[in-house]
Amino acid sequence: MSERSLCIKIKKIQGQEALILTKKLGILRKQLAIQKNGNYLYLPINRHPEKEELLKLGREFSDFQISKRVFSKKKRTRKIVQALHDQLPPDLRAALPRALDLIGDIAIIEIPVELKVHEKLIGEAILATHKNVRTVLAKIGPIRGTYRLRRFEIIAGEQRTSTLHKEYGCKYKVDVTKAYFSPRLSHEHNRIASLIEKGETVVDLFAGVGPFSVLIAKRNVDTRVYAVDINPDAIDLLKKNIRLNRVENRVFPLLGDVKDVFGKRLLGVADRVIMNLPERAIEFVDIACEIIKPEGGIVHFYGFIRLPDSLENLQLGFSEAVKKAGRTIGDFLSQKTIRATAPYEWQIVLDVRIQ
Repeated sequence: MSERSLCIKIKKIQGQEALILTKKLGILRKQLAIQKNGNYLYLPINRHPEKEELLKLGREFSDFQISKRVFSKKKRTRKIVQALHDQLPPDLRAALPRALDLIGDIAIIEIPVELKVHEKLIGEAILATHKNVRTVLAKIGPIRGTYRLRRFEIIAGEQRTSTLHKEYGCKYKVDVTKAYFSPRLSHEHNRIASLIEKGETVVDLFAGVGPFSVLIAKRNVDTRVYAVDINPDAIDLLKKNIRLNRVENRVFPLLGDVKDVFGKRLLGVADRVIMNLPERAIEFVDIACEIIKPEGGIVHFYGFIRLPDSLENLQLGFSEAVKKAGRTIGDFLSQKTIRATAPYEWQIVLDVRIQ
């Protein structure tokens, strides 16, 4: 079945951001399927945006258009709990995970202890309810070690841990057993890329496979990005992603400990430093201060707060580390909660101007 509807025409590269905004505004018609045509997407909407909503859309997307188009209705998909309704008792259905991470065609899920004996069944249910998933991985234990890696068990589908992940117009080769990658940071990758100004030099201190570095370079052709990581497998994947996204002349991968690398090539070069290592970023604030240009720049500092700690305590700790490094804070440009990472724990980003 099909239906004629108002829609927003937007460039495909801006599709993910537009989808988030239209959902936030409450105007996306979720029961209709989004259309693609060449370099454009057509997002069905349930009404004409109001004046304030049009202003918000205009601030984000300068050349969007509102028109009418015929859309097909989405096929209804079953949820995991529905797929397993006749195979698990009510108490175990209530314990089924409600969320999973999708990286390319791999689904990653955390299986509660009481459902461990049913993990194969759950994996097959995920394959049945998510048509684009080819492999289902179950988490085994927490993230550990210098490389921030986690163990996984393949519980359904193809026997592999590598995939091709797409995000905001970029493609990334990822192997979740060799390099850390979180799809839950996609909006943050896009936010930082949108802040870059013409001609900036950016240093991504814990670059991984390149979700910050590659997107920044893809969006900003006159930007130079130094992408540092201590994990050789992450750097190998980063190099592949640089070639895959054709940003060879803008992203420069550097393998090694940040403390060893910065003095050789990065002293005083950066307009902007990204510090996405929330567990330990505070240990490297002095390095970031050395990397920022003498006249100043911006640091994006990621950290965790756990109750009874507060955002103010995180800011204070960062401020003291900057002062100890011999620099001063111009101002805190923004502070933002990115996501909950555990009960009473959140990942935070501080955008800070360093003088």
